[in-house]
Amino acid sequence: MKTVDLLKPDAGLRVFISGAATGIGAAIAEAFLDTGAAVYVCDINPAAVDAIKKTHPRIHAGVADVGKREDVDAVMADAAEKLGGLDLLINNAGIAGPTGAVEDLDADAWDQTINTNLNSQFYFLKRAVPLLKNTSDNPSIITLSSVAGRLGYQFRTPYASTKWAIVGLMKSLAVELGPSNIRVNAILPGVVEGERMDGVIAARAKTLGLSFDEMREDYVKKISLRRLVTTQDVAAMALFLASPAARNISGQAISVDGNLEYL
Repeated sequence: MKTVDLLKPDAGLRVFISGAATGIGAAIAEAFLDTGAAVYVCDINPAAVDAIKKTHPRIHAGVADVGKREDVDAVMADAAEKLGGLDLLINNAGIAGPTGAVEDLDADAWDQTINTNLNSQFYFLKRAVPLLKNTSDNPSIITLSSVAGRLGYQFRTPYASTKWAIVGLMKSLAVELGPSNIRVNAILPGVVEGERMDGVIAARAKTLGLSFDEMREDYVKKISLRRLVTTQDVAAMALFLASPAARNISGQAISVDGNLEYL
C-alpha cells in the first residue's frame, strides 16, 4: 500500500459522533460521509437533527441530551443497531458554559458544564467501548478537548476545567485500552470561526469591558499564525487520526489552533 493511501480512513467505517448536527461535529460528520463511512450523529436540538438528515440522507441521527444517561443509552442502542457495530467513537458534544469571575459563577451553570462536557464522555464511553472491542477494523476513540485543555483560561474556569479533565481521561484510556488495540486521542481546537465562538468572544468582552472587535483582535494576536481555525481544519485532523496512517498514534493531545500561545 502506498503511503498516500494510508491517509484515507477505511471505506465503510462505522462512526458515532456526539453533539454533531451543527458546528465542528457536523463538519466531522460530513468529512466521514465523504469517505464512504456509515455515520450516526446525535444532538439535543431536534430541528438541527432534522436539518442534517435532510442535507445528508445517508446519515443516521437521533435526539439526545448528552447529560442524561438514559438519552445516551437510547441513541447508542439505536446506533449499534443501525450501524451494525462501531469502529470509531468521536466524543464531541459540549457547551461553552458561563463566563465570569469564579466567585460570581452560578453553581447550576457550573454543574451543567461539567455534566455536558465531561460526564457525557463517560456515558458514551461506557456504551461504546464494548462495541469497539468487538471490531478489528482499526478501532479508535477521538475526544474533543480544547486549547483550554492545555492553557489556563481567565474567567472561563468551568469550561477549562472540563477540557483539562478530558485530556486526563484520554491519556488514561489510551493505556487502559491499548492492549485491546483501541487507540485513544484528543483533538484540541483553538479559536474556531463560527457562531459559538462569537458568543464566547462577546461574553468575555462584556466581562473585561471591551468591544467585540477589540476582544476578537485580542484572540487573533495570541495566535502565531494570526488567523482563526475552521471546522474543516478540525475535521481533517479527525480523518487523519481515524486513518491507517495513525495506527501507532495513541494517547496524544493534538492541538489544531495555529499555535495559540496563551489565553
